[in-house]
Amino acid sequence: MEPRLNPFTSPVMGKVFKHIIAANKPIAESSLPYAVQELVRLRASQINGCGACVDMHFKEAVHAGEDPVRLNMVAVWRDATVFTDAERAALELAEQGTRLADAADGVSDEVWANAAKHYDEEQLAALVCVIAIINAFNRANVMTHQPGGTYEVGMYAH
Repeated sequence: MEPRLNPFTSPVMGKVFKHIIAANKPIAESSLPYAVQELVRLRASQINGCGACVDMHFKEAVHAGEDPVRLNMVAVWRDATVFTDAERAALELAEQGTRLADAADGVSDEVWANAAKHYDEEQLAALVCVIAIINAFNRANVMTHQPGGTYEVGMYAH
């Protein structure tokens, strides 16, 4: 698969991506655990079929000390014993927030309430933003055929 365009050499897309990347700073500075952020990014990227993002977030999470076994189990988190109840709540919110068209109300009140049992308002806001931002990246990368497999840790750090 050849990329349809390079997001970082495209004048418009490059500027937009830089703004979206910058939008991650308040999330990184929030109290939402980094492991949760990466688990959510990985799960949404799996659902959306974004090889570039699956590659990136797996490698970034491993580099930050996350257990590769846990990352491997993200795709089947409901059947895995390696996640906390809080992580499960975040993964379920990520799934429903990614698959908005699959339910009439988008994210159910039950899923939201479950996440709210484990995360405070700041963390919930960060979680919503992580899910929204990764979905934006997934969609752009899938539309432009960005391949996975060549990402190197820190490659897009600014």
